[in-house]
Amino acid sequence: VQLQASGGGLVQPGGSLRLSCAVSGNIDQINVMGWYRQVPGKQRELVAAHTRIGTTNYEDSVKGRFTVSRESGENTVYLQMNSLRPEDTAVYYCYVSGVTIKGSFYNTPYWGKGTLVTVSS
Repeated sequence: VQLQASGGGLVQPGGSLRLSCAVSGNIDQINVMGWYRQVPGKQRELVAAHTRIGTTNYEDSVKGRFTVSRESGENTVYLQMNSLRPEDTAVYYCYVSGVTIKGSFYNTPYWGKGTLVTVSS
């Protein structure tokens, strides 16, 4: 299973960015797709997650500003980030968990390489 994230960059406060993460491999099904972020010196924290049945979960500080979505047929997850704040600056990592590969179920998460989001004027 490979995850390729893109879309990070530098944006001014109040601006928007859209992150994308394409998942490849011999995958039958993915239960959860989402995003974490990490600031140097701090633990990685969950930003947003999207389940196969359509439920979503957000970290409190991003509710109403970020939207996670997925294209199941393409195994791609997106994170639309609006009204960005300097405190959103971090490396963002996409992940998947609850993956079925050739009929076998794996609950261990798979991670992509991070993409840096910098919010600064």
